[in-house]
Amino acid sequence: MQLAKPVPQEVVQQVAEYFSILSEPMRLRILNLLRDGEKCVQELVEATQTSQANVSKHLKVMLQAGILSRRSEGTSAYYSVADPLIYELCTLVCNRLATRIEQQARHFRDFSLANRE
Repeated sequence: MQLAKPVPQEVVQQVAEYFSILSEPMRLRILNLLRDGEKCVQELVEATQTSQANVSKHLKVMLQAGILSRRSEGTSAYYSVADPLIYELCTLVCNRLATRIEQQARHFRDFSLANRE
């Protein structure tokens, strides 16, 4: 069996930071809203029913991580997904969770059927 090479601490830290961006529910909501294309901050505020300061805070984090891109038009800022790989990652996680939930449901059904006999 071959041992894995040690990964530099800086690399592990960057990967952890990238995953931490997706650990915030509001950021996932914003990403889902941007799935159909770019939106201005006000559209995101209305869709999430939260404050502009809150939305802007999350947009800034995702922008700095390279997940989003921003363009200005007049006094409005428009955001879009710069890294579409983020949706593939979300799909993998959602599919995994769905599989686990389906397995749990089967276990509950099996348990309830076993207790009827």
